[in-house]
Amino acid sequence: MRIERIAPILTVQDLPAAIAEHTSVLGLRVIMDMEWIVFLADDAGRQLGLMTVDATAPVNPDVSVFVDDVDAAHAAATAAGVEIVHPLSVEEWGVRRFFYRDSSGRVVNVGSHVRS
Repeated sequence: MRIERIAPILTVQDLPAAIAEHTSVLGLRVIMDMEWIVFLADDAGRQLGLMTVDATAPVNPDVSVFVDDVDAAHAAATAAGVEIVHPLSVEEWGVRRFFYRDSSGRVVNVGSHVRS
């Protein structure tokens, strides 16, 4: 399994205000906007997620890790005995993902883009 990208996700109350702040201060630009989650990035592809409430999961993740093989990641998480807080699911926006909670209580979203 290879990690493709890692991006922190901040839970925010006011998404438009958070977008305005982070684009103004950090010079980031919006690369994805789903109205409940937005990803900002710089020209080198470094990303920051901003989220109100996750559309399909019971909790908001703290970080998003995209991998080339989400099944292998899920098997590793299961073998490690970590708490799975959102099951392996295919989301309507073309991502297959699951969430686990680490020993410090942080929620990690692990996903892959669905290949057609």
